[in-house]
Amino acid sequence: MARVVALETSSPSPPPPPPAGYVTVDIPRAAACESPTLAELLKSVSDLSRNGAPGDEDDAPVTLDISSGGGENPPPSVPFVLAFTNLTYRVKVRRKLALPGFLRRRGSAPDPVFGETLSPAHTKTILDEVSGEARDGEIMAVMGASGSGKSTLIDALANRMAKGSLKGNATLNGEPIETRLMKVISAYVMQDDLLFPMLTVEETLMFSAEFRLPRALSKSKKKLRVQALIDQLGLRNAAKTVIGDEGHRGVSGGERRRVSIGTDIIHDPILLFLDEPTSGLDSTSAFMVVKVLQRIARSGSVVIMSIHQPSYRILGLLDQMIFLSRGKTVYSGPPSNLPVFFSDFGHPIPDTDNRTEFALDLIRQLEGSPGGIKSMAEFNKSWQSLKKGNLSNTLCASETNTSTTTNLSLKEAISASISRGKLVSGTTATKNNSSPTAMVPSYANPPWVELAVLSRRSFTNSWRMPELFGVRVAAVMVTGFILATIFWRLDDSPKGIQERLGFFAFAMSTTFYTCADALPVFLQERYIFMRETAYNAYRRSSYLLAHALTSLPTLLLLSLAFAAATFWAVGLDGSFLFYFLIIFASFWAGSSFVTFLSGVVPHVMLGYIIVVAIIAYFLLFSGFFINRDRIPAYWIWFHYISLVKYPYEAVLQNEFENGAKCFVRGVQIFDGTPLAAVPEAMKVNLLASMSGTLGVDITSSSCVTTGADILRQQGVTDLSKWNCLWVTVAWGFFFRFLFYLAVVIGSKNKRR
Repeated sequence: MARVVALETSSPSPPPPPPAGYVTVDIPRAAACESPTLAELLKSVSDLSRNGAPGDEDDAPVTLDISSGGGENPPPSVPFVLAFTNLTYRVKVRRKLALPGFLRRRGSAPDPVFGETLSPAHTKTILDEVSGEARDGEIMAVMGASGSGKSTLIDALANRMAKGSLKGNATLNGEPIETRLMKVISAYVMQDDLLFPMLTVEETLMFSAEFRLPRALSKSKKKLRVQALIDQLGLRNAAKTVIGDEGHRGVSGGERRRVSIGTDIIHDPILLFLDEPTSGLDSTSAFMVVKVLQRIARSGSVVIMSIHQPSYRILGLLDQMIFLSRGKTVYSGPPSNLPVFFSDFGHPIPDTDNRTEFALDLIRQLEGSPGGIKSMAEFNKSWQSLKKGNLSNTLCASETNTSTTTNLSLKEAISASISRGKLVSGTTATKNNSSPTAMVPSYANPPWVELAVLSRRSFTNSWRMPELFGVRVAAVMVTGFILATIFWRLDDSPKGIQERLGFFAFAMSTTFYTCADALPVFLQERYIFMRETAYNAYRRSSYLLAHALTSLPTLLLLSLAFAAATFWAVGLDGSFLFYFLIIFASFWAGSSFVTFLSGVVPHVMLGYIIVVAIIAYFLLFSGFFINRDRIPAYWIWFHYISLVKYPYEAVLQNEFENGAKCFVRGVQIFDGTPLAAVPEAMKVNLLASMSGTLGVDITSSSCVTTGADILRQQGVTDLSKWNCLWVTVAWGFFFRFLFYLAVVIGSKNKRR
């Protein structure tokens, strides 16, 4: 297929001759300043393909020679232009408690800092009418001191603001961007590198490709895309190295940052936003990262990033810059215009100084002076207006809009992007789509594909950290061993009954406490999950199912180990299969409960405190310490929501459901009472006296208490053991559903 290169030359001078092997196609223009649309270019290429052109047999490139009659060469048509106008963002500020005047320290001033104003509604302005324009093929850098509003502007452009909190307009090709479309055509690289530590660089990018690239694309083509991206990011030497963390040696900081970028650009997004991509890197690594971003921009993406203080080499890679100070724009334009701007402002940049360092130092100085930033912001507006006025004089009289924008609608631009393979996830779009949002699917893959990939990634990452699974198994085995040796071969005496009740209560509560190690699992993955789902890498429901499925094998092995270590050693009665199932159900319910808490609490230590306290309450109201009929009416509801209640009652019924088995015979009824020390002969005489009084013959061999009597004494009468099992399993599903709601509500990741 022939390559197309569009050249523009000024008239009347003839166009330069094309290189050898190129074919020149003249496209007449009706007006001197009129530039060809992308549709016309594509039509001309299509005509060439149908009619044939010299050199086609050699796959020669085709040059479209577009002659214009103006004296200046107008800039080529840009497929994508992200324009933002008067973006304003304010947050409410809590007013501090003011002390009476006589209690204030001398010299304490409640007034705000110079240039920082609070409105009567006690709100602070973070962005103050910021405007600009970013085009594909260019890197726009947002600069300023800490607190100037850099990250806020990036979030505003990336649609990471809650509705109603942001004022102003942001359009792509002159059209507002819907949230659903933004998630598909854009990517956001956070400041922190959020990656799975035990996956290699190649595996990390491959999993990202399986999420973001459509199912219709073959596995081999996805691998080719990953390999090409590895070369583009300069990660070939680290492709087989794990990412690493504090406990495992992995790739360097610069390589980790490039991997983070790669996971978000695997689907070749149109809009790429980056928050401080060079933060924490040395100058060489930072330059390599920005060099990669330049290649991404040149491939047809709009790249907007915040950066604190770029080096001289990085400055040469930037195309557009916006300097912010307390939310106000104090400079907007290319880096080459900085000397002219500051010279006109009355502060020329010395030849020996770094331009950005000089600008930031001057801005800091002005921030400390009354009205300094305001004067610079006003000068920037007038300077930009003068510059645009001078530029408009060189353009055609027919162009009334001084800003250079694309003449393609958003739908046409996305169609062209899809046709050239830029937006890979949109290849399933049809020609009948009437809106840009309908042209691209919300998710690249169906739920079952997402479920399989998520499960495989989780298993791969966990498999390479066997010490975590080993610690869990060891903890369960040690607990089972201790319980087995303490409650070794319990008898069927009244004392044995009390010991069995204590064993069951402790064993069931231990299964829930053991599940507390599931707390940090999601807390460690929370921000990875938020980053990936914020831009529709996969559905939240797919993550929920994968998270549950990957936990089941581990819970199954833990349940089997605990059941086998205690059932025969303690001398339990009943069905071992049911005993194993109720322990497995307890692990499932406990794991689901802890997982739900991990989606609610922000810190691990806080989560552990809450888990320990709530499980202790569950045990208290389970029915072991106090029977159900003795619980106060205002606390009875806690008895029925206790997770320990149902498995505890289930194992009791499994143990004492045999009606033919006797647990108390004859004189054993005196055990545990002051009469236990009476001689055996006197106990027999007491039984005889009781028999005469009650009219029932009670001998030393008579069965006084059966398993059913014990269950009635414990108040275990409302549910069967199988119903208790199903209720325990249902609790697990219920907490998984609550976990889903927690992650849906808590993963909005938008500023208020």
